[in-house]
Amino acid sequence: MTRSEELFQRAVKRIPGGVNSPVRAYGAIGEAPRFIDHADGCHIYDADGKEYIDYIDSWGPMILGHNFPEIREAVVKACEKGLSFGCATAVEVEMAEFICDHLPHVEMVRMVNSGTEAVMSAVRAARGFTGRNKIIKFAGCYHGHSDALLVSAGSGVMTSGVPDSAGVPAGCTQDTMTAVYNDLDSVRTLLESAPDQVAAVIVEPVAANMGVVLPKEGFLQGLRELCDKFGTVLIFDEVITGFRLAFGGAAEYFGVTPDMVTYGKIIGAGMPVGAYGGRKEIMEMVSPSGPVYQAGTLSGNPVAMAAGLTQLKYLYTHPEVYTGLEKKGEKLYEGMKKIAEKAGLTCHLNHISSLGSIFFTKEEVCDYTSAKTSDTKAFANYFLSMLNRGVHLAPSQFEAMFLSDAHSDEVIQQTLKVFEEVVAKGEIYE
Repeated sequence: MTRSEELFQRAVKRIPGGVNSPVRAYGAIGEAPRFIDHADGCHIYDADGKEYIDYIDSWGPMILGHNFPEIREAVVKACEKGLSFGCATAVEVEMAEFICDHLPHVEMVRMVNSGTEAVMSAVRAARGFTGRNKIIKFAGCYHGHSDALLVSAGSGVMTSGVPDSAGVPAGCTQDTMTAVYNDLDSVRTLLESAPDQVAAVIVEPVAANMGVVLPKEGFLQGLRELCDKFGTVLIFDEVITGFRLAFGGAAEYFGVTPDMVTYGKIIGAGMPVGAYGGRKEIMEMVSPSGPVYQAGTLSGNPVAMAAGLTQLKYLYTHPEVYTGLEKKGEKLYEGMKKIAEKAGLTCHLNHISSLGSIFFTKEEVCDYTSAKTSDTKAFANYFLSMLNRGVHLAPSQFEAMFLSDAHSDEVIQQTLKVFEEVVAKGEIYE
């Protein structure tokens, strides 16, 4: 028995499913999850000492690689002063100023503790600002586990085959309307069906929780125009894309300005943190400035702020990171696509910059319905074959792969050789 298997046997006795987040579970794969001991650069090491090339990057925030020296030093220095005070600190102000000074679509920002909390709070602020109750989300887009947004969600909910969660009263979702990703007509129909009732349209500008699904040309701009027409707040959930596609996230990458934006752990360099921000007149609705209540004892805690501010400053002063990630993504994902095409493998590979995912389906994947046509058994075979050869991927068909600045050309080439071997041996479609 491996150390990971031993730990998992202990975990299931005390932790639901043996994991503290469903995305860590290997239930769809049929094995115990690997328990990670440490990481450095683009490699992680499990409790048995085995090394893996990591394409999870802690679900995105490790954009500079694991254990980045400057960030580690900033965290140690912050810890020496104390872990948390529950009071205002200078570094919170510095973080807010840095974000607002460098992102034109963020005039004010509020720190929170997770992406879920950021989205929940942004939706509440939009409702308070507009005086409306209804919101529109997209099938397959995941916006955290708050009650109102667990409707046709992706991510772990999608993997386990549960479209909605038990424990969520019907009343909590009665004002949540669901549109089709990449289908502007579906959004227009919902807006017209509820005139002057929709507070916000919330979208992952690049869907990354039903696998990576790119917005079609004109889709995001079309959402901007519809929201302007109907007086509705447009919220970009950039928990995945923020500071990753570009320093200004998807808003900069696609040239579309949202009214509000939400961020997750990348602004804490992997520490538990999130943020929401946007137009000043909306953000001033938030307590104590306005009547929309939102609070958090650990929000803006000094350790997370020190880590996050160090990472954001590095990314801003090193734009070559983003140029490099584009090239790395092209090398890895297009390389995988060529290998699959040459072998006649039934699959589609979607990617943008450092984000990508492979779908085992004949269909082009452009929305929730097409994503669900994927052969999850084939994915499980693919995942295990790659894992057993030292390549660590998300254990779900419906999650993204993440590249970091630490992934060298040599490492990417090594990954392609592994993929080529798996395909050549026919291990995916057994």
